[in-house]
Amino acid sequence: METDEKEKGTAKRKKHEIVAVYDRIAFDIANRIAKGEIAEGARLSGRSTMSSEYGVSPETIRRAFSLLEEMAVVLVQHNSGVVVLSRDNAKKYITRHGSRTETRVILSRIKDLIEEHERIDRELFNITKELVTATERFTASNPFSPYECSISAKSKALGKTLANLNFWQKTGATVIAIRREDSILLSPGPDFSLAKSDVLVIVGDLKTRELVLELIS
Repeated sequence: METDEKEKGTAKRKKHEIVAVYDRIAFDIANRIAKGEIAEGARLSGRSTMSSEYGVSPETIRRAFSLLEEMAVVLVQHNSGVVVLSRDNAKKYITRHGSRTETRVILSRIKDLIEEHERIDRELFNITKELVTATERFTASNPFSPYECSISAKSKALGKTLANLNFWQKTGATVIAIRREDSILLSPGPDFSLAKSDVLVIVGDLKTRELVLELIS
């Protein structure tokens, strides 16, 4: 899982780097034209030569020229190379370059965040399903859940024993402990008398709770 996340992160970084590379190359070429290092009307070397000069692929050079052609800085002539059209347009490209690159990076980041959000949603859904399944499995394997019932001051069970109440026969529940003040009595016998504020810790199915409350109310 960790390896997958690292690979995804690397892929995203590479994607941003590729975008930045051809933008930077286009900016550099425009800058050279604006400074007069490359004159108007000059024919630039082919993509293969330029790719060697910048150390990138011919496709990256093609994208860089496409950006410059959009603002009429150069003219791409298929099979004939690239011709420099306008020094002024090169200056305009440089002026617009910063905000344009920033916009592309922001849009790319938004896309990444949307994809990440969708991935998290899918993972959360799967984990929730696993939790529900695990809970159902636990409930199925533990049908008898412990719960507590208190003896109130008005309880008809006050002073009576579990035997007097026919507790098990009437409720089907088992008293596994009784809390009285700061002490706990485990597995109380049938002759244990109930007192005010005693808390019965009981094991049984869901139906037994109502029967117990009815018996001791």
